[in-house]
Amino acid sequence: MTDVLVVGAGPVGLTMAAELARHGVRCRVIDRLSEPLPYCRAIGVTPRTLEVWDDMGIARAMIDAGLWIEGMRSVVQGHPPGETRHELSDLPYAELGLPQYETERLLADHLGDYGIRVERGVALSGLTQEEEEVVVRLARDGNEEEARFRYVIGCDGAHSAVRRALGIGFPGEAFPVMFALGDVHIDWDLPRGLALRALRLVENGPPDMFIAIPLPEKGRYRVSMLAPAELDSVNGTDHGIQSETRGPQLRHIQAVADSILPDKPQIGDLRWSSTFRISMRLADRYRQGRVFIAGDAAHIHPPTGGQGMNTGIQDAYNLAWKLALVLKGAASDSFLDSYEAERRPVGAEVVERTRAASISYGREKGTKPDRLADTQILVSYRGGAWTRDDGTDFADPIPAPGDRAPDVQGLRRHNVGFPLRLFDILRGTEHVFIAHLPGPDVGEQITRLVAFAESTRSRWAGLCRVVAIVPADAGDVPEYGFAVYRDGDGAFSAAYGDREAGFLIRPDGYVGWRGTAHPASGLMDYWDSVFLRR
Repeated sequence: MTDVLVVGAGPVGLTMAAELARHGVRCRVIDRLSEPLPYCRAIGVTPRTLEVWDDMGIARAMIDAGLWIEGMRSVVQGHPPGETRHELSDLPYAELGLPQYETERLLADHLGDYGIRVERGVALSGLTQEEEEVVVRLARDGNEEEARFRYVIGCDGAHSAVRRALGIGFPGEAFPVMFALGDVHIDWDLPRGLALRALRLVENGPPDMFIAIPLPEKGRYRVSMLAPAELDSVNGTDHGIQSETRGPQLRHIQAVADSILPDKPQIGDLRWSSTFRISMRLADRYRQGRVFIAGDAAHIHPPTGGQGMNTGIQDAYNLAWKLALVLKGAASDSFLDSYEAERRPVGAEVVERTRAASISYGREKGTKPDRLADTQILVSYRGGAWTRDDGTDFADPIPAPGDRAPDVQGLRRHNVGFPLRLFDILRGTEHVFIAHLPGPDVGEQITRLVAFAESTRSRWAGLCRVVAIVPADAGDVPEYGFAVYRDGDGAFSAAYGDREAGFLIRPDGYVGWRGTAHPASGLMDYWDSVFLRR
């Protein structure tokens, strides 16, 4: 019996399957479509998603296939044009533009490296949970197959068959207007990597709009606008691409651009177009027994800020390592409750924030928005039942349990001739315990750490490794079964504090525990809440 069935082969399902495989879990992946959709739906890739792809080992391929989104030019009728540039140079990655079909292609290739291929043209037609397994019915070409899995994960979009089979509520509302998309070439002077937002405000209604997001190919853009009246239809679904209705023609797109943009750029070479609708919904639950939902199956919202696909990818990244621990017998099934506890509040916040941003679109007032608001770097699980803080006198911005562990540069290891990033050290499928030993008694601190590292290897072999960070001038510091890195330019102390401390970093890059570098019972208590004793 295969351990896990992943339903849906979009970015979320492909990430889920690849991460399960990386953590040593075999799965099947099915998708009801015979071929991937050609539409350029999601484009924006947040800095946090690029960090996820860095850990997965695919960030370079994604960056090579995309282009950096450098900022936005705004043209709002009645106001002078404005231009904003993203300033994210203090982060490991900025915002990337990558068409969803390219994201899916590269993720499918990555999944193939684990020997897993998507089974296309296969639909979930039924699902029944038993005590130790899930029984599903799979339909293909008029034939039906019964299969059994220990867990099932629905990554099958807004109209999720898995969510419906579970009877999970999906409350919310839909925007009353229809929108249109198109992939076109535009001849204008907009610098490469810059998006454009052109608006004509309408009293008591949504603004007339022409939004152009750059694509990697020179001169090509994914444009969006209100659907022309002749294309607006009451038929179709309440969310997503309306494949059963006509998309706009080139003349429709040109007419909108001419009516809003003062320079009336020439638009041509329409490759595809579609109408789409937007809803705002959040699933009542993300888990029911042995079945989970993720991505659009769990939350849908306006595309403002490019949060949807990225939130779903990070759902998958959160769940996969936890499910792997349970399937390996290293954690109890109750640990999987942390998935909903951590990710559903994130989905709720995204739904509410994008709804509010869409309602006020073009009418934003007040202070300048937080430049990190849409990066997803600020997502935190602070205060959750699956984090623990045994530290005292730590003040922000020192990362707390539940926070993303920030990257630092300039770490050095003996006889390695180049500096390393903290993310290089964290990369992998294990927890990492970081002992920060700033001195002056590094030798004594190392001696205490040796015994802890030995107990870690005996109790949690393959689940956790230990590293030490010491000052650049610490002298000779031997490695006793754990790696020692020197804080070459003080970047680690700047980010994590200049005192002796310990941080347990989870496989998804979040701090699970914080305390002293010489672990006391608090860390053991935390680990026993995650891992089963061996």
